[in-house]
Amino acid sequence: MPVKNRFAELLPEITAWRHDFHENPELLYEVHRTAGRVAGLLREFGCDEVVEGIGRTGVVGVIRGRTDTKGRVVGLRADMDALPVTEQTGLPHASKVPGKMHACGHDGHTAMLLGAAKYLAETRNFDGTAIVIFQPAEEGGGGGKAMVEDGLVTRWNIQEFYGMHNMPGLPTGSFAIRPGPVMAAADQFDITVTGKGGHAAKPHDCIDTTLAAAQIVVALQSVVARNIDPLQNAVMSVCVIETDSTAHNVIPQVVRLKGTARSLDDGVREQMEQAIRRVASNVAAAMGAVAEIDYQRGYPVTVNDAAATDWAVEVASDIAGGVDLDYRPMMAGEDFSYMLNERPGAYIFVGNGDTAMVHHPAYDFNDEAIPAGSSWYAGMIEARMPAA
Repeated sequence: MPVKNRFAELLPEITAWRHDFHENPELLYEVHRTAGRVAGLLREFGCDEVVEGIGRTGVVGVIRGRTDTKGRVVGLRADMDALPVTEQTGLPHASKVPGKMHACGHDGHTAMLLGAAKYLAETRNFDGTAIVIFQPAEEGGGGGKAMVEDGLVTRWNIQEFYGMHNMPGLPTGSFAIRPGPVMAAADQFDITVTGKGGHAAKPHDCIDTTLAAAQIVVALQSVVARNIDPLQNAVMSVCVIETDSTAHNVIPQVVRLKGTARSLDDGVREQMEQAIRRVASNVAAAMGAVAEIDYQRGYPVTVNDAAATDWAVEVASDIAGGVDLDYRPMMAGEDFSYMLNERPGAYIFVGNGDTAMVHHPAYDFNDEAIPAGSSWYAGMIEARMPAA
């Protein structure tokens, strides 16, 4: 099952869709133009059912095979939203919307899945039902969770999920995957340190929140270094320090810390939350201040099912001649995890070549990866539901 010839023929058309999405980026759930374009194309392709508004602005297309003797239903997912980044590529198809760009390649993911949908609707060379899923709000909005809560799994009785993300640094059109945890749980915390503000010349009359906050930042480094098993994966970063004063001679009443905690194991995730709460509270108390901790759990760990990973590898190997099976997990989060928490499946990476990293203003999805990506999406349907 090498790259399908049909996708070489469709490449100019798929690329045109991708460039259109790139020129018109939309954020989070406000992907109305993109979703409308996706739904219109799915109807043009002859999908048996096209439903809009799943998870607020998600789109679902249903493509039934020539036969359905096994009753298997397989879901393929792509994300549609962009990022609040100002593009610096200077390309002809650069963003036309100030302050917004497709800096993560979701335009490419959407275009590749549309290409696969067109091919599957044309050929229907499978025994079962393919569900093509176009999700909003992956970039921090939890669109995957919203679609699941809106009945995505139960309404169409989806039994397996497969998703894909481009990866700069991997050779164009190559694939990488691993079973088990592949992307991290991504939590965030806000710590509000309250003391007693006053004049910087009289610190003895104050409870210095800046000093307390600084001690908390340093002490929090022990959370991973001295609380988590060294053989586990975890990262904790304090990324923002804010005070309620901008004066050189005022000790602030309040200091706020903001950061993130990431892990690849649910037990480690629990340990990190408890340790962050304990350390921040007790260090603040030792300095005479009070720390209030607001810990928010974000996307869960993205876990590839072992059997589904094997199936994904088989299809990818036929396309690319091999797969990187030792790809290291990443500490970034991915809300495809919500779908994989509901049903087994796998998340694979397709090479974007020697490009800027995702989320960088000079990034652009590599159109040369489209035939491989669309072939993998379509190949998963034909491999998991071979025609009777």
